[in-house]
Amino acid sequence: MILSKLPNVTTTIFTVMSQMARDHDAINLSQGFPDFPIDKALIRFVNEAMEAGHNQYAPMQGDLGLRSLISEKSKMRYGRTYDPQTEITITAGATQAIFTAIAATIGKGDEVIIFSPAYDCYEPTIELFGGITIPLQLRPPEYAPDWEEVEARITSNTKMIMVNTPHNPSGTILSEGDMLKLQELAIKHNLWVISDEVYEHIVFDGYEHQSAARFDGLAQRTFITASFGKTFHNTGWRIGYCMAPEPLMSEFRKVHQYNVFSVNHPVQKGLANYLENAENYLKLPAFYQQKRDYFLDLMKDSRFEILPSKGTYFQLLNYSAISSEGDVAFAERLTKEYGVATIPTSVFNTDKEDFFQIRVCFAKKEETLKAAADILNRL
Repeated sequence: MILSKLPNVTTTIFTVMSQMARDHDAINLSQGFPDFPIDKALIRFVNEAMEAGHNQYAPMQGDLGLRSLISEKSKMRYGRTYDPQTEITITAGATQAIFTAIAATIGKGDEVIIFSPAYDCYEPTIELFGGITIPLQLRPPEYAPDWEEVEARITSNTKMIMVNTPHNPSGTILSEGDMLKLQELAIKHNLWVISDEVYEHIVFDGYEHQSAARFDGLAQRTFITASFGKTFHNTGWRIGYCMAPEPLMSEFRKVHQYNVFSVNHPVQKGLANYLENAENYLKLPAFYQQKRDYFLDLMKDSRFEILPSKGTYFQLLNYSAISSEGDVAFAERLTKEYGVATIPTSVFNTDKEDFFQIRVCFAKKEETLKAAADILNRL
């Protein structure tokens, strides 16, 4: 009999809803992956790397060429240069980067403040290493942190705050003021920070992504995690990275080398070639805003209450004018009876509080969005 280290953890809602979509042949707007092809140039670069013989272990820290280009991107976008030799590590997706950062810093009894709704890997990872999650509930429609509440929850046991901007699932973003307040609290209370920035290049309506890298005091105590899968439409490749000052990255790598050691070598080589052209990520805000706007225009006469997403490729839909049932039941019925799979958001909330909202992914072809909207408009 195994004594579970995560007794309360079950199969993720993403797996559950995607399987339900397959079982009922539903349009899958639940799990966050595109249904359109990736750039053929990127595939060609990866194939060329394979043909050139880059098929054995990559360096533990990641391909130096790729790390150097990430450093250049950070300097160009956020004004901060991370040393590619000592402050950047390539990971098997952003989830592994988050896991590794927590593993390297959090021990028994350490408190970690997170904001709910939260990506579902945060709390189990904290728990796995003996930490205690302190969830603070963000509330619709703004989903904005109450920094006075945050400071009131900080104790002598608090070691870390985790933030996610642009925010999944709400589609909101943290402002410069939010990041300055986070910086103030982190310095005042000597806290580490994980800044989950996997949607850094998917921000709309002229807003700028406020990376932790922009803020000197914050950057000195922050692990920034990012994802090529989200950026370049290839979530199945599982490539991400972490940036942090050398003292933090040194601890990160101690765990990383015994976790995955290194990640897919030819994909790293291909991504390095692809990153040479900055337009490949600079064009993303316009690309995804067009998809958001297309979907919202299709939905403008529906009975859903909609506040346009400011970032990510997710959109929340409030269905309280349609049904009074809980969001899990509503999402299940929507999948089985109507043929559209979505994500109920209460599963990410503190105490599973239900705001009658479902999350849809608009990283889809126009015909997919049109077919889904036609169904949703009939509700």
